Amino acid sequence: MYLSNIKLWNFRKFGSEGEIDHEKPNLNLNLIKGLNVIIGENDSGKTAIIDAIKLVLKTHSYDYIRVEDKDFHNDASRFRIELTFEKLTPDEAKNFTEWLGWLGTGEDTEPFLKINYDVKRQGKKILPADIKAGVDEDGYLLTAEAKEYLKATYLKPLRDAENELIAKRNSRLSQILLGDEAFKGKENTNELVQIFSTLKIDLENYFKGEFEVKTIDEIGVEQSNKPQDGKQIKDKIDSYIKGFYGNNYETEFNASSNDIKSILEKLTLFLKDEPNPGLGTLNRLFMAAELLHLNKSNWSGLRLGLVEELEAHLHPQAQMQVIEAFQKQDAIQLILTTHSPNLASKLKLENLIVCSNGYAFPMGATYTKLDKDNYKFLEKFLDTTKANLFFAKGVILVEGWAEEILIPSIAKSIGINLTEKGVSVVNIGHTGFDHYANIYLRNVEPFMTIPVAIITDSDIREYKKTLKLDENGKPVKDSKGKNEYEYLKREIKTIKEETDKRLADIIGKAEQQVKYFPAPKWTLEYSLFESKGLTKTFQNAVKAIHTGTDWDTSFEKSLAEKLINKGLKKTEIAYQIANAIDEDLSGFEKKEISKKTIKISDENDTVNYLIKAIQYATGN
Repeated sequence: MYLSNIKLWNFRKFGSEGEIDHEKPNLNLNLIKGLNVIIGENDSGKTAIIDAIKLVLKTHSYDYIRVEDKDFHNDASRFRIELTFEKLTPDEAKNFTEWLGWLGTGEDTEPFLKINYDVKRQGKKILPADIKAGVDEDGYLLTAEAKEYLKATYLKPLRDAENELIAKRNSRLSQILLGDEAFKGKENTNELVQIFSTLKIDLENYFKGEFEVKTIDEIGVEQSNKPQDGKQIKDKIDSYIKGFYGNNYETEFNASSNDIKSILEKLTLFLKDEPNPGLGTLNRLFMAAELLHLNKSNWSGLRLGLVEELEAHLHPQAQMQVIEAFQKQDAIQLILTTHSPNLASKLKLENLIVCSNGYAFPMGATYTKLDKDNYKFLEKFLDTTKANLFFAKGVILVEGWAEEILIPSIAKSIGINLTEKGVSVVNIGHTGFDHYANIYLRNVEPFMTIPVAIITDSDIREYKKTLKLDENGKPVKDSKGKNEYEYLKREIKTIKEETDKRLADIIGKAEQQVKYFPAPKWTLEYSLFESKGLTKTFQNAVKAIHTGTDWDTSFEKSLAEKLINKGLKKTEIAYQIANAIDEDLSGFEKKEISKKTIKISDENDTVNYLIKAIQYATGN
């Protein structure tokens, strides 16, 4: 069995004004068997989802969990949590017979279990409520025995792994081991009991001076002696006791209880050959122990692990190793939260759930407009840098380094700090934007509300490259015997017609919250050249980098030649321009930056499309 769906009404940030409508949950999230990883920016609802599950199911480690005022959305007087479990085996289903519902017909009929927790408050007083189950809205009380089969395993975000693994009363390690088939039901017959029984007798005999130690001497003969150190200690204590009570009294050393629970509470788990493990090692040991518990063979209940901030105390490479191991756990269900782009980049999209603006969006093929090729592409090319897009409040997708370098500086010039706004500029390195844009497009509502701005070139050339011919119509050769070419300006009317059509086609691809912002002139660089506000800065940067080119005769034609032949050093030029913009802003107070522009806020400026993209992605 596994948790297939969670619905929330007025629970923390997942809520609305007015009475609860059972047909319109504030969160309706489907989960998959296996690995589910919830990602998103801070305060997006990740922890609320984990806590809602915990509140209903409770945990195997007996964490103290109760309803608090903060669990109610704003001033709501009621919240409701509903969990649905599917794929119950007959051995699991027998634990919930009287509460089960049925899906499908005939031979395809399968049982499901739906439980709910409906809590109310009057003012500050939270009214008692019970977990109920059944196919109708109210359900019927679950017995304590049935609840035991629904408990989850929970790992806290700032977990004290060392404290969970050391020997102590009611240690988590002892709880895990007690549930394993090696010990469960064998409280008196397990081999450890026999070992500790012998040890108990030996310890008591040691303090009586009756413990026999056997050794082999230098010539190989066995020697036997009874150390009296323990007896001497006992005799000294006895002398004091006799003085306190009388000569008829004496002490007795007795080892603590040797029942299996007490024995297991004496155990500590470490990594072999690492006597002083760090937090990262301890966390992995702790997770390994919990996996043992989740995979125990003698269990006919829920196998659900809840892990908050998996990356805690783990360096990036260790994160990768752990998430790869988790992806192989197909017999259990894991629900994780993370802030780590490292982990997000390593996962299959089908395992991801993005939390944003009060909604949770599974990334599986059923929900997004990504096709099979998109999924294959992203699985291969979604690296750590690009995975930042899952944690952003807004996204700007660009096709190259030049845009990625320039956009933050241009944003600052109009008073917008992209970092403060939580906006990520993602350089995909090509023009295949659909692979990434479709991540944000949903098949059905609710739609994602993260603004996605796509900046791309229009790619309508203003010059054409033609073979240079002599008066006889034959190709002209240079000094090395290669053909020479000339670069001719295309007809203005044709350029405009083609550009207008291309711009309309690109802008027309906008869907839901994904919008396109194409360059009105050929490329970013050509638009910079045509810009009234940046042309001088652009030309100075180009001339400083391409010193061997004749720019004075016709800068425009030389630029066209570089663009056509892919010889323009776009990245270096972008660095120069960005530095020039940043230097132009230096010395200005933050409050004055919004007034300080580089004269490109004019609607008619050829790089104003960058401004519009920045404003859209930042919600301005």
